[in-house]
Parts: sequence; C-alpha cells; structure tokens
Amino acid sequence: MHTSAKAVIETEALPIKLWLAEEQMEAGALEQARNLANLPFAFRHIAIMPDTHQGYGMPIGAVLATKGAIVPNAVGVDIGCGMCSLRTTLEEIDTNDLKAIMKIVRETVPVGFSHHDEPQDEAWMPGIKGELPIVSQEYERALYQVGTLGSGNHFIEIQKGSDGYIWIMIHSGSRNLGFTVANHYDDLAKQLNKDAGNEAPEGLAYLPESSEYFNLYQDEMNYCLEFALANRTLMMERVKAAFTEVVPDVGFADFINKPHNFAAEEKHFGETVIVHRKGATRARSGEWGMIPGSQGTRSFLVKGKGEAQSFESCSHGAGRIMSRSQARKRLDLKEEVGALKRQGILHAIRNQRDLDEAPGSYKDIDEVMQNQTDLVEVQVELQPLAVIKG
Repeated sequence: MHTSAKAVIETEALPIKLWLAEEQMEAGALEQARNLANLPFAFRHIAIMPDTHQGYGMPIGAVLATKGAIVPNAVGVDIGCGMCSLRTTLEEIDTNDLKAIMKIVRETVPVGFSHHDEPQDEAWMPGIKGELPIVSQEYERALYQVGTLGSGNHFIEIQKGSDGYIWIMIHSGSRNLGFTVANHYDDLAKQLNKDAGNEAPEGLAYLPESSEYFNLYQDEMNYCLEFALANRTLMMERVKAAFTEVVPDVGFADFINKPHNFAAEEKHFGETVIVHRKGATRARSGEWGMIPGSQGTRSFLVKGKGEAQSFESCSHGAGRIMSRSQARKRLDLKEEVGALKRQGILHAIRNQRDLDEAPGSYKDIDEVMQNQTDLVEVQVELQPLAVIKG
C-alpha cells in the first residue's frame, strides 16, 4: 500500500506512520504514539508529523482520528492555539521604524502572564450560543485577556518575505479560557473512565459519544477556537495600528489564520471521524497554512497537498529538541544572542531564563520541511526581522 510516510511502526493495534525517521523520535514521544495506536476507538492509523516531541498524554505534532469518542488532551490545554499572518504593502523597513513599531506593540499588547487593565470591547468576543457552562463562568475574565499574547512559545514577529513584502505573524491561543475548559473536561473524562472501569493511558482520558459531555466539550472547544482567533485578530489590529502610526501610508492584505490544537469532524477514507490535531495543522489541497521556525530561523507560508495518509495534516512548526529546563541549562547565552545579532534580528533573549525559546532549543526547520514535501508546498519564505516573545 502506498504511503508517503518516512517510516511505519507495525507493532501496535494500529500502524503508526511517521514523517521523520524513527530514531529521530524521543523515547517518550514514541511511547505516547504507541498508546494512541492502542486506543480502542482510534481509527485507521496514527500520523506523526516531522516536528513531533513529547507532550502530555499525546505527542505534540500528532494526529489522531477517532470514532465514538473524543479525547480532551489530544487537543491540548491551549485550545485553538495557532498562527495568523498578514502581508503589509511595505517592501522595506528601516531598523529605527522597526524599533518604534515594536515599542508601540509592547505598550498595547500585554505579554507573558499580563492581561489588559480594562475589559476590551465585547464586540471582539464570539457570541455565546447554547449551553456553555465553563465559557460562561470565565467570560468576564476573558474580556481582559482577549488581545494578549501569553507566554512560552507565543510570539509576534515582523518578517521579510521571499515575495518582496514585509509580513506580520502572530502565534497565540485561547489563554486561560481554553486552559480552564480543557482541564474541566479532562477531569470529567478521567472520572467517567474510572466509573466505567475503562482506565485509559495517562493523559488520554476520553469522553464517549454516549456521555452528555461529548457534545458539550465540542461546543465549548469550538467557542475557544473562535476566542483564540479573536485574540489573534485583536493583537493583529494593535500591530497594524503601530505600523500605521510609524509608517502612515502602509496597507495590509492576505490575512491567513490556522489553528493547530483542535478536534473536528471530517471525512477520511470514506468515513466520518473526529480528527484531533495537537500541534498539527490542517493541510487540505490548496489550503493556506503557516509553519514557523524559531526566532532565528525562517518561517514558511505553505499550501496543503491534501495527503490522505496524514489525514490532510502537516507540522505546526520546527518542534522542540530539548525541554525548556534543558534549554536553560545547556544552551550558551552568548552563542544564541550572537547568532541572532549576526542576522540583524531584533530579538527577545535577555538572560539565561529566556533560552527556553532560543533557536538552539528547536529542531532544524529545513529538515522538518524536507520531511514533509509530500504534505505541503512552500509559497513564501519569511526571514525574521524583529520578534516579541511571550
């Protein structure tokens, strides 16, 4: 049977198809992939993307299709986390203008654990339809969090495209709202599985179709997806305002949005299944997507090829090669900062603590892209010029 995967593991209940060499997978991620392949409701095979690394319960950079059950942790705690990109009409930007823009962005977009001092306009919030208990409970707090970056690998980046234009890229998710929804339904799933005597592997508690929470989780998850988009869109508006203040005649076009932590009902291999993508991007034929590097490497705007074997998915980035704590211990601050300086990138690495997001903590993005030429086609390469990190 034809497969575009680089390797297939056949030792479990379902095949595991890898878009990287098996030896490139860390032991923990491989064990998690095996757990996925043995879930009784998993469908057809497990697809592992080239940027994969160990997550909680399920590897980041994995795709799981299911029938009759949904797994909250196979979506992850940052529901709807994803990317958006916007092209400016600028072909050049000088360093002083760039610094001025970044200064305004820092003043108007809270980063890390910060949120707005005032609630934002409710027009930014998706409308609540039907019964959404956790979203309703968290709604007021979310008004202070819409349009905020968050921490970790979230970023706002100004880039120079191979198409000749300056681009803006933002990576962020659903903030505390998604985190609360995810944990609530994971706890319920654990309890349900325990009561039914169905002990799932750690981190893979599931909600069966027969449970009242099955649809409820999907409704709340879909709200979080909309909220995550609203969050990125509001930040993008603030970045646009900063550009306009510094370079008044700038224009904007080609907004692209792509989540990479979600579950959706889709048709694959002739059957309707729930596709869980955790740190994976949907890549239907002709569909636009974004695959970011690290703050010192290129990012890519791509079009999907609709590869059936990957459940029409691709990687969501470069993927980590070391944990955050390992990066802080192992990487050399001078070396990492020097590499960014040599490229003239305005970056966010100030001290040892920031090394968890240094380029050295990530896989080689070129190798990741090479491993998925059958999944996506590169349209625009983007070189970082300036980065704000969560």
